[in-house]
Amino acid sequence: MKDSILRATAADGFLRVFVANTKQTVQEAFDRHKTSPVMSAALGRLLTGGAMMGYMLKNDTDMLTVTIKGDGPGQGLSVTADSHGNVKGYCYEPMVDLPLKPNGKLDVQAALGYGTLTVIKDMGLKEPYVGQIPLISGEIAEDLTYYFVQSEQTPSAVALGVLVDRDYSIRQSGGFILQLMPGAPDELVDFLENKLANISPVTELLENGMTNEDILKELCGEYEYTVNDTLPVRFKCNCTKDRVKKALIAIGKDELQKITEEDKNATLHCHFCNTDYHFTEEELKEILKTAEN
Repeated sequence: MKDSILRATAADGFLRVFVANTKQTVQEAFDRHKTSPVMSAALGRLLTGGAMMGYMLKNDTDMLTVTIKGDGPGQGLSVTADSHGNVKGYCYEPMVDLPLKPNGKLDVQAALGYGTLTVIKDMGLKEPYVGQIPLISGEIAEDLTYYFVQSEQTPSAVALGVLVDRDYSIRQSGGFILQLMPGAPDELVDFLENKLANISPVTELLENGMTNEDILKELCGEYEYTVNDTLPVRFKCNCTKDRVKKALIAIGKDELQKITEEDKNATLHCHFCNTDYHFTEEELKEILKTAEN
């Protein structure tokens, strides 16, 4: 099953639903960053949540960045997504190793600790929208739920899950977001509260072979729903050697000349996709000519 996000409305338009399966996307993140199990879970959750939030963006060129900074050994995460299903991200400390929680689950909260969650939306305006909340749990899903209520005034429920296999590969990954629209009737609120209190974890639903629409049906119960569209999801970084070259030009002619003369080469690193870009002395001299023109 290819990674995708399903977007739907239900209950006469009073409920908006996003359901995502992101196993391959999170597997690529693991392949690139070689994360420990607990950091695979942390990054996978934020990649999944970020991808669904990116789907909420209205314009083709809009971008979303979600950053977590905490006082735990993992220190933090950063994820960027667009409205086309492209998402990328990295951990500040990818190799954190912690004991499992008493229930046998990976302890994402202990890895991240307490701090802040920041959402930046670049929608082509003079200034980007910035929303920030304190981490209330460090488990990510609860923090995103709190963000939607506090910063966007949208009653929401977020569920995210990553199941890491014994060989550290990603066995399952996915999530859903439920959002109540203004005027939602009390009986719908009561239904959702009961549903969320009793539904199985996302990874268990996926392990049982459920598709995005199967999960949607489970979430909506007796309420009728309409699937609006489905979007493919993938880990994609837009860095290239040409883009990195522009970053070298941007540091200024004097600094670039110093690097060329003293170091004879340069290596720039992209944190998002963990790629190194190497520039020889000859390449640096050519870039220097460009910077001087």
